[in-house]
Amino acid sequence: MIATTSEATQAEDVFEPLNFALFCAIVIATLVGIPVYGYYVGFSLFDWVLSFVMYIVTGMGITVGYHRLVSHQSFECPNWVKASILVAGGWAMQNSALKWGADHIRHHAKTDEEEDPYNATKGFWHSHCGWLFYATPYRSQKYEIRLRRDPVVMWQDRYYWPIVVTGLLLPFFLGLWHGGWTGGIGAFLLGGLFRMFMVLNSTFTINSLCHMVGTQPHSTKDSSRNSWLVSFVSFGEGYHNFHHAYARDYRNGPKWYNFDPSKWIIFTLSLIGLASNLRRNDPTVG
Repeated sequence: MIATTSEATQAEDVFEPLNFALFCAIVIATLVGIPVYGYYVGFSLFDWVLSFVMYIVTGMGITVGYHRLVSHQSFECPNWVKASILVAGGWAMQNSALKWGADHIRHHAKTDEEEDPYNATKGFWHSHCGWLFYATPYRSQKYEIRLRRDPVVMWQDRYYWPIVVTGLLLPFFLGLWHGGWTGGIGAFLLGGLFRMFMVLNSTFTINSLCHMVGTQPHSTKDSSRNSWLVSFVSFGEGYHNFHHAYARDYRNGPKWYNFDPSKWIIFTLSLIGLASNLRRNDPTVG
């Protein structure tokens, strides 16, 4: 829903049945379908390894691509590298980089305010995933203006759903090649649905727990907090208080020993000439 007048309109939120149905399907498949299949059929080592690899690739697509590259312009890279990273991010089924980025920029601009899409003051459930089920009246196109000038972002937005489908078909066909139909189903369940469930919740945990539990060594202007524990399941995104203080920094964990594989990937890309203009200690949003 797009606000056409004042951004802070008092219109009511509109329920999003598709988002709710997709979320419920993934949760039910993960908590019911996968255990049942595992009990009666079982999963191979190939299924588990593929799921782990897909988890890393997809998660990095969100943290490196959607978050640090698109939302905050923390570094620059060639278009083919950007497209590759955004395809990986699309496999997470967290919306296109255009919509994800616009929501995230608004989160930084309106943290803890009514317009904040994952406002932590509304409670754990809302900030974790409940906000996804409603189209709020505060979604304004102004947060998309810069993003819409990026042809790679617009390409990924245009082909978002085919990208999501390929992220589910890839593990299925790899499993089919490795172990026949049983292998294909097992790889789809673990490398597709279970992996998607885990990446979704790793991102949600940043929006919820990292605004409720942890330390605030860099800023107390909002509810953002550092949690080294969350960093281990979110590819380094747990140093959230630092991130809110220095939003465009390509690092989330500023110390060399902070667990932040996303910054290590970006830095490595810069060493081989595939990333440039890595920003540090920049307080602007993006």
